[in-house]
Amino acid sequence: MDSVVVRAQAGDHDAFSELYGKHRRRVFSICLNMVRDFSLAEDLTQEAFLQLHRKLSTFRGDSAFTTWLHRLTFNIVLIHLRRRALPVVSLNHLITDTPDDPLGHDFGAPDLAQAGVVDRLDIDRALSALAPGYRNAFVLHDIEGFEHREIASMNSRSLGNSKSQLYKARRAMRDTLSARRVSRTIKLETRS
Repeated sequence: MDSVVVRAQAGDHDAFSELYGKHRRRVFSICLNMVRDFSLAEDLTQEAFLQLHRKLSTFRGDSAFTTWLHRLTFNIVLIHLRRRALPVVSLNHLITDTPDDPLGHDFGAPDLAQAGVVDRLDIDRALSALAPGYRNAFVLHDIEGFEHREIASMNSRSLGNSKSQLYKARRAMRDTLSARRVSRTIKLETRS
């Protein structure tokens, strides 16, 4: 086990500060990739380190400290996402009367050279739409570069589960991005 972790478990505040300095960026990155909100990610990072301080004595060293910290962080974000209640909106509020000739269609022409391009906003929206488990697998493997065995260990899942989650995440991202591209094409054709 890492000597810094052992010292922090023994109550050494400088060692805990060292752990914080060493791991804060990774913890923040995990939170930000899961919630897609900078200030909320900061709050969840703080909560993760509070939990780390409380639960550090339970770390036995059966796995790498980074794996254990990742799982702790992931669980904190999942708990937050589960607590967040989805708003209930009446369908009557969603139905709006729209004029037959929407405003703004005669200003400029669509840029047909950009019609098939997937932009960063579409990718961010598609990533945000993924279920938390799919998003976690996608971010860890395709963005942060972890191997499936590492992801499986971090999430206390099987290797096959990690691969399956990534496959489903990629398929959902492709479907979402394709649907956005088709929708954008239809809008461009109706404007012309």
